[in-house]
Amino acid sequence: MIFKLKSVGLALAGLALGAVGLVAVARQSTAHADPATARQSLALSLTLFNQGNATAARSHALKAVSQDPSWGLAHAVLARTYLALGEGQAAEGELRRARDSGFDMGRAHQLSAEAWLLQGDTKRALAEAEKTDPRYRLYGLRIAARALAAQGKLPQAQRVLAKVLRATNGNDGLAWTDLGRVRQQSSDIGGAITAADRALAIDRGNVDALVLRGELVRSQFGLIAALPWFETALKVDPWRHDALIQYAATLGDAGRYSAMLEMTRRALAARPGSPQALYLQAVMAARADNDDLARSLLQRTNGALAGQPGALLLGGLLDYRAGAYQQAIDQWRWLLSVQPMNLEARRLLGAALLKSGDSRGALDIVRAIAVRGDADSYVLGLAGQAFEQSNERDWAARLLDRAAIPARDDAKPFGSDTPIADAAGALDRRPDDPIAAVTYIRGLIDDGQAASALAEAQRLARLFPGAPQGHLLVGDTLMMMKRFDAAASAYARAANLRFDEATMLRSVEALDRAGDREKAATVLALFLSQNPQNIVARRLTGHWQIASGEWDAAITTLEGLRAQLGNRDAALLAELGLAYAGADDVDSARLYAAAGYRLAPLNPATTDAFGWALFQAGEDKAALELMRKAVSIAPRHAGLRWHIAQVEAELGDKLAARADIARALADPRFPNRAEARALLATLGA
Repeated sequence: MIFKLKSVGLALAGLALGAVGLVAVARQSTAHADPATARQSLALSLTLFNQGNATAARSHALKAVSQDPSWGLAHAVLARTYLALGEGQAAEGELRRARDSGFDMGRAHQLSAEAWLLQGDTKRALAEAEKTDPRYRLYGLRIAARALAAQGKLPQAQRVLAKVLRATNGNDGLAWTDLGRVRQQSSDIGGAITAADRALAIDRGNVDALVLRGELVRSQFGLIAALPWFETALKVDPWRHDALIQYAATLGDAGRYSAMLEMTRRALAARPGSPQALYLQAVMAARADNDDLARSLLQRTNGALAGQPGALLLGGLLDYRAGAYQQAIDQWRWLLSVQPMNLEARRLLGAALLKSGDSRGALDIVRAIAVRGDADSYVLGLAGQAFEQSNERDWAARLLDRAAIPARDDAKPFGSDTPIADAAGALDRRPDDPIAAVTYIRGLIDDGQAASALAEAQRLARLFPGAPQGHLLVGDTLMMMKRFDAAASAYARAANLRFDEATMLRSVEALDRAGDREKAATVLALFLSQNPQNIVARRLTGHWQIASGEWDAAITTLEGLRAQLGNRDAALLAELGLAYAGADDVDSARLYAAAGYRLAPLNPATTDAFGWALFQAGEDKAALELMRKAVSIAPRHAGLRWHIAQVEAELGDKLAARADIARALADPRFPNRAEARALLATLGA
């Protein structure tokens, strides 16, 4: 029987062509072998592999091996399917069986190289790739490029892949996929998108390219937009482990937990004991406050994810909740050694150090973010407590006062710990190194050298137009120079490549400062539509809904957050009080505002909200007392001045009301200018 087999890459095509000869001369049939049926199973395996369904191809290759255990080619093809599924150890085992069955291993160096690469042995992978038979040279080059990338030699990897693409006139979809991955590692998101699109133009059933495109779309547009890419990949290969993991993670971040659980179970069926699937289930259990289950699931990964950021963050959180502060500290310190700009890890480590009694250590960790103008109240409170425990009460008082103030300064990029002279020297030595450029530019921004920072940031953006970081730095520098329109444009270019939380917040702030609140709201709404569980975006949405008088919408947004975060968030309760007051639900307004005030009686935002709720209930004198307290804590806050002016006007104190309205109007960012002027007009001269 003759089988018409399509090409499956250079190596696999070569294996298929040698099938008949190997059956005849390279082995002796075992007593129970069924060569004819084995050939049918192997032919079906190759067809399915061509179609992108490596999982089904593996199943039929397994049948071929069981039907003719001494057929070396069947073992080699089975190894190739294992490689496509990322299972290097299993592939290595099958290659040994192929060799023992008489298969010519001179034709399989590229397969052995990939097996070693998947097991993390990049040196051995490179050595094996060097031995690749000329017939499969391009396959070997692809594996060599991936090994170089795994060693961090990204420019070299790209040059090797460029050689493959030149040799194939740009028609190697697997090489384009590999190039997309390398560009993604290099932060060249635009280049990665182009490479993934080229790969899919060649083969729409390229599952690895579909998964890569899904990952890129997730960062480029958002969670919801990414889901169809993973779904398409799973239509090609319903049991592809990597696709299932990415799909499950995206579903979980989007709040679709039932679907996430189903996908993790499928991933465990596809790869029993999958550490990634167990980790995702642990995350889901931790979100549901089932820490015992989360810890059990994490332990079942048997250390396979040791040192990875997600596992370190989750493991530390579980230890922290259990009171095992030193264990949490150890994990979060390791995480910060890998990701020093991970602000969440800094907050958590600072809290753990403070809990363990190491106030000086806590200060060392959070100082860099506590001294920033845009530090949040949690970090400021944390630093204030640390100073207090260290008997540095002057610093403690300053930071605790700032923690109680509702308004923060503009957001700034996380600074650089490298002295600017050292950063400049590093850039002189490596002028095309984007990491050195970023460090130097951040140093210039911290040093207030706006013009130099802008010139360097623009140079970086020109050199690496597909990297979001360059455009973000241009925007950050323009924000420092108060060129808000231009900054918004720079952030928009970054958002076209990576529309994450940080980029969204920068874009919204720049547009708002440029006076385009409508467009800023559109950007926020777009982000939230794609990332419906994002807490920061939901908080900001609720805040803006209150500011624009959309009371019912604000209540829906904030109640959703309360259901998720609980009843211990004073700022959230205060805003709920304001929203219910605006909707004329006075009883609910008083309930929430009073609860927020009890949690944070020195916070002017909670104090003002409680006073405003009392004002709406007709208790004007009690309201005025609370609002005076709020204004005394934050005298420059225009919103507080506007609230107290309305109470003063109601009580007939026109002089005080006019003075407070004037102070509110003096702030160019005060949003209620028309209402304030209208009230001022009624108060007379």
